[in-house]
Amino acid sequence: MIVCRGVRGATTVEENTCEAILSATRELLTQMIEANGVQADDVASAIFTTTRDLTSEYPALAARQLGWHDVALLCAHEITVPHGLKHCIRILVHWNTEKPASEIRHVYLNGAVHLRPDRASQK
Repeated sequence: MIVCRGVRGATTVEENTCEAILSATRELLTQMIEANGVQADDVASAIFTTTRDLTSEYPALAARQLGWHDVALLCAHEITVPHGLKHCIRILVHWNTEKPASEIRHVYLNGAVHLRPDRASQK
């Protein structure tokens, strides 16, 4: 049976530049795709968030650069939490799949490995 599953990922960047945001987002999304065998035609939508210190580019542009032209994409800022991780990009992909939730591989890179140390090895 095909159901919609969430695939999560997060990474950090060193600076607030267009290239840093796009490069890190492409790397993260590519690893999420490869780890799970995601095909763009099976993606319902994706949400990209950044911490409020990243404003130079929409991270969803990286998905368009990877060929996700027909996928519904949305960008937003994370809530500001005093102890929150800085310079962080997060992705939530809504993926139509037959895989059970236990087989979904979430990806945490760079400084974001501290968000989910239990998932950090799932690259």
